[in-house]
Amino acid sequence: MSRPGQAQPATEADELFERPLFIVSPPRSGSTLLFETLAAAPGLYSPGDESHALIEGVPGLSPAAHDWDSNRLLAEHAGAPVGAALRERFFRQLRDRDGQPPGAGPVRMLEKTPKNALRIPFLRTVFPQARFVFLYREPRQVLASMIDGWRSGQFQTYPRLPGWDGPAWSFLLTPGWRQLAGRPLEEVVAAQWAATMQVLLDDLAALPAGEWIGIEHGRFLADPQGEVRRICDWAGLAWDRTLGRELPLSRYTLTPPDPEKWRRHEPAIEATRALWEPQAARAGALLG
Repeated sequence: MSRPGQAQPATEADELFERPLFIVSPPRSGSTLLFETLAAAPGLYSPGDESHALIEGVPGLSPAAHDWDSNRLLAEHAGAPVGAALRERFFRQLRDRDGQPPGAGPVRMLEKTPKNALRIPFLRTVFPQARFVFLYREPRQVLASMIDGWRSGQFQTYPRLPGWDGPAWSFLLTPGWRQLAGRPLEEVVAAQWAATMQVLLDDLAALPAGEWIGIEHGRFLADPQGEVRRICDWAGLAWDRTLGRELPLSRYTLTPPDPEKWRRHEPAIEATRALWEPQAARAGALLG
């Protein structure tokens, strides 16, 4: 049996999963729309929604187990019992595009939970064949949507976060969050996005070639058929549908899409440029 912190032997995970796909991005980057679109690929199974409780319900994986540090999880958190429990929990939730559960493994899985942008080393240990789809959206649009999300109260994750006296904590819990106490919401959101991107980009840079692919939200909206087919070709998946130029709204849409919607928060977002611009430049260079 593997010792805690060791990668699981590939044979243990491969009995259930073959090259599972994880969409990774900061929150409000359009990952739900991409997830719902890709989930229509034949032979692909998903848990159907984000996996917050599914993951954090495993003992040792919630931030409460780590002094509320963050949602960051590393390989050392993926001991053999934890990995086995998590794989079983995922497998039980999987359904294909027709709502049918998988037969005997291994199966192809699609998953997306924004917190997983902080968990790539952990996921690669639990799922040794894991592949990652990095979704990037223009940060001004994301930051505006995150501000709206915080204010809506619909994305609260840790409403009673110890040591936090601001509005109920929403979205993922990022490293260094305690330093944001007393800061205005636009700074909290900008720091939240930047911390997520820094961890995510560092982790992607450490992956072997071929284990991740990048997609820009704007290009996906402009050519959904071409971008989905590109991802499916890379992932070794079939694609048998024709997408129109206009995709349906995703389940977590707050207001109708508008590329200029972010300008309602333009002064606040531009005032925090020093927080988010360095990671935006890194992402742009990485994606070319």
